[in-house]
Amino acid sequence: MLFTALLAVVVTAGVIVAVILLRPQAPTSGGAPGAYPVPEPGPATPGVNCGHSACREIGAMTVGGVPVVLLADEAGKQGVVKIGADTVIPLMINDMGVTLKGDSLRCVDGATPVCLVRGEVGGGSAGELFVARGGIWRDTGKPYFSDAGTVALGDVTADGVADVIVVRHECPGAQSGSARCAAAPVLAEVYDVGRGSVGCTRRYTSPSELRGWPDVRLTKADLRPCPS
Repeated sequence: MLFTALLAVVVTAGVIVAVILLRPQAPTSGGAPGAYPVPEPGPATPGVNCGHSACREIGAMTVGGVPVVLLADEAGKQGVVKIGADTVIPLMINDMGVTLKGDSLRCVDGATPVCLVRGEVGGGSAGELFVARGGIWRDTGKPYFSDAGTVALGDVTADGVADVIVVRHECPGAQSGSARCAAAPVLAEVYDVGRGSVGCTRRYTSPSELRGWPDVRLTKADLRPCPS
């Protein structure tokens, strides 16, 4: 009886040891091949906040050899643009209630590098332009608003510098966003980054009639004086 009891204890202990040795090990970062490392948080941006939250990168491009990064809070409601290693510019369009997404940053290289940050806002889209002159990037200080949903970049004037294309309803005397304005024809107005408005397209029944919609593509031949 004593021998049988001792044998049972030995067998039980052996089973426990085997279970411990065969139990799957928790993955660790930097483990051997075949392990599943625990993801590490992305690098923080020292000294930069998006509103009251930490910034996260939602878009990045390189233009003129300079990295341009769009940072925003988790909701995409407060954003900044980081240009190069240490230039951080808060967005004016934060105050317009825009929502920033992964496709909000657009940059075009050229004689003058240009970047546009755009976001959806109630009733349309808003955009903010950044231009590099003499190696120094500046916010142009003027937000662009489209009540037809598109603010884009394209070298319409063929001068080697991207222009801003704003698609809007042509509804003089009606409030933007009203039912009357939403039913009005649309046109695209083009802004040269140095000279301002340089012309408009003809009127269209809907935005989808614009060539390349929603990435509108225009040439100088499409432009005429804007309706007064």
